[in-house]
Amino acid sequence: MKHAIRLGMVGGGNDAFIGAVHRIAARIDGKFELVAGALSSSAEKSRASGEALGLPADRIYEDFKRMAIREARLKNGIEAVAIVTPNHVHYAAAREFLKRGIHVICDKPLTSTLADARKLVKIAEASDALFVLTHNYTGYPMVRQAKEMVAGGALGKIRVVQAEYPQDWLTIHQDFKQAEWRTDPARSGAGGSTGDIGTHAFNLACFVTGLELESLAADIQAFVPGRQIDDNAHVMLRFEGGARGMLWCSQVAPGNENALRLRVYGEKGGLEWVQEDPNYLWHTPFGEPKRLITRNGAGAGEAAARMSRVPPGHPEGYLEGFANIYSEAAAAIIAKRNNRTTPQDVTYPTVHDGLKGVQFVDACVRSSARNAAWVMLK
Repeated sequence: MKHAIRLGMVGGGNDAFIGAVHRIAARIDGKFELVAGALSSSAEKSRASGEALGLPADRIYEDFKRMAIREARLKNGIEAVAIVTPNHVHYAAAREFLKRGIHVICDKPLTSTLADARKLVKIAEASDALFVLTHNYTGYPMVRQAKEMVAGGALGKIRVVQAEYPQDWLTIHQDFKQAEWRTDPARSGAGGSTGDIGTHAFNLACFVTGLELESLAADIQAFVPGRQIDDNAHVMLRFEGGARGMLWCSQVAPGNENALRLRVYGEKGGLEWVQEDPNYLWHTPFGEPKRLITRNGAGAGEAAARMSRVPPGHPEGYLEGFANIYSEAAAAIIAKRNNRTTPQDVTYPTVHDGLKGVQFVDACVRSSARNAAWVMLK
């Protein structure tokens, strides 16, 4: 892997789900090589995790600041870092690497507070390094197909957008690691389901339609006794230009695993995409029968083909979507490495998309506190 991008990782130790996902995604297309890590807030766990991954002993760090300082000085230090920690660590970790010119690939949401999100935007804008946010659903082929169709006018002017992301895994109190930090406002931020999965649904709706949110009215709840942040939210959306939307996110909806779904309706027709059946996109021109567009099948365009690896009928999904974000990031990083302009068709979520997600969570909390009043993003 002589020309692979040298990658570091912050967080993502042996007992972390999302760290393993990022490592798989980074490996799929052979464009990254993991060479260093500060894999846990515990020095002992970081060392054990690094050894299990085969990292050199001198490239396993006790904390991310030491890692950023030393790697920036090494001749063959990391070129990019994946930040896969709980939300409250994102800002401080990203800041250390960005100010040393190391590209950042960060899990969502951007930060745990709106103040930190605004500060991180300024730091990213001032840095020569790239910032990539892993809203991985934007990497699915049929999501790219939907975006291409909307932009090409297949639906006409957009009128209605409906996004939902229900899960059931927090229906009762859970005390294992993933549930513990995701329901702790000190680590997760002010949003529970809104921050964890609501930001995915919101980002997907905006990515496909190209619409900008103007205001929202949110009714959020914490149904499980003792839970300090929301586990369910119903949100009405008003977009610039007149389109209207609805968003539902829930982690207390029994029978739902990862049921992310998007429906978009315009003057000429509608689209529907379901994450749990991701290789299919339904298109209904007004007054005509529904049409099924399949990944790499008849009717699918170039935008979807760029994100596909295998012929139609062979399922691609979550890991491949994640890998597509990493490969888009790699294309931008390699272009920058070689002092070239990033290819025009390369697309990935940025720090600005991350800010919008945190603004969405903040607005949901403010609106619900005012009995679901309409509020502007700020």
